[in-house]
Amino acid sequence: MHSMNCLSSWSGGKDSAFALFLSISGGYAPKALLNMMNENGRVSRSHGLPLGILKQQADALSIPLHAVPSTWNAYEANFIKSLQYLKAEYAISQVIFGDIDLEPHREWEEKVCQQAGLQAQLPLWQRNRKELVMEMLAAGFETMIVSCQSSMGPTWLGRILNSDLVEELEAIGIDACGENGEFHTLVTFCPLFKKRIQPQISGKTIHQDYCFLEFKS
Repeated sequence: MHSMNCLSSWSGGKDSAFALFLSISGGYAPKALLNMMNENGRVSRSHGLPLGILKQQADALSIPLHAVPSTWNAYEANFIKSLQYLKAEYAISQVIFGDIDLEPHREWEEKVCQQAGLQAQLPLWQRNRKELVMEMLAAGFETMIVSCQSSMGPTWLGRILNSDLVEELEAIGIDACGENGEFHTLVTFCPLFKKRIQPQISGKTIHQDYCFLEFKS
């Protein structure tokens, strides 16, 4: 096991990407991206992103993607099993997560990593949320809102995060980072990408309390 080899818990969104960016700046060597998919393996569990878009990101990063289909019930067991497999496959010792300040998330991440004999790294932990967003923008991260709470409404979907949008979100009482689950993003470009992702949007859908962008596969 190499102490600087890492795995990214990759959602396709800004926080996991920025956490990976900071880790690489700190000398870590990413060997794989891990994303948990829904049962049929077509769409990511966390952000509702199709496999094709996650593959485009992995290709832009030149890092292999491991997309693991799972039910919610088997999620933890499958996550641990995936960590164990990737540890053996890539000699990783660290797993990079993008959480900022949700304590239950951190506890879960440390628990699953411990069970796989790995260390959880959270480079964004306890940082000021708005400062983080501004730092990402300054670093050249381009991200699009791909899902949001239905209370926000579908008009926010497809919008690109910039300082004006951050102000608009804050004006309606929405956290700039969306860390409370108000919205999720898709990174279309960042300094780690060798090319821009160009998702083809086919429509918008509302599922329970959430609005999602739909993509052509």
